[in-house]
Amino acid sequence: MCGRFALHHPAGEITARFGIEQVALELSPRFNIAPSQPVAIIRQRQHRTLEECKWGLVPVWAKDPAIGNRLINARAETLSEKPAYRAAFRYRRCLIPASGFYEWKKEGKNRIPTYIYLKESPPFALAGLWEEWRTPEGDLLPTCTIVTTQANPFMAPIHSRMPLILAPDQEPLWLDPQVQDPARLAPLLQPYPPEEMAAHPVSRQVNTATFDNPACILPVA
Repeated sequence: MCGRFALHHPAGEITARFGIEQVALELSPRFNIAPSQPVAIIRQRQHRTLEECKWGLVPVWAKDPAIGNRLINARAETLSEKPAYRAAFRYRRCLIPASGFYEWKKEGKNRIPTYIYLKESPPFALAGLWEEWRTPEGDLLPTCTIVTTQANPFMAPIHSRMPLILAPDQEPLWLDPQVQDPARLAPLLQPYPPEEMAAHPVSRQVNTATFDNPACILPVA
């Protein structure tokens, strides 16, 4: 799964890396992004835009937006089957820029918070889905979820699942709204190459969702 991540690269680096044409939010460094919080997403429509979205997908048919608390992740293996994700997988895909993500490694009775990132620490894209839910007052609530896949050999000792990380050359296909055939997207739904990943244990302070500080990503013994 993916229940926490970080995006601390400078705004200018993010817009350049992802070819952003329009920016619709003020991007500031964040080190402990948690579900239900606002996150930055990249969408491709007339322009490639960087926008704000609430983490936790609320399908258009939902009666209560609280359903989003349970839909923070979408399993890649069942995107075409699950009613909550089926339409978004076809028509409403996005990128969620990240600097790294967290997972909790079991060691006996302990769960060790671990920060996972790419070697050389570049920003990268998590595959996401988005929806716009209409409130009873008629306002639109944009929400998103992070797609997950089975763990690669690097991640397997930490957790059995991992977020779906897209390589730069895969991002245009994932974002293309004209691509609506799941079969064309299926080759993207694979774990990221393990040799390109790195990780280290971090402070238990990251367990507290309200603690958002550079100390979150620092290695500890």
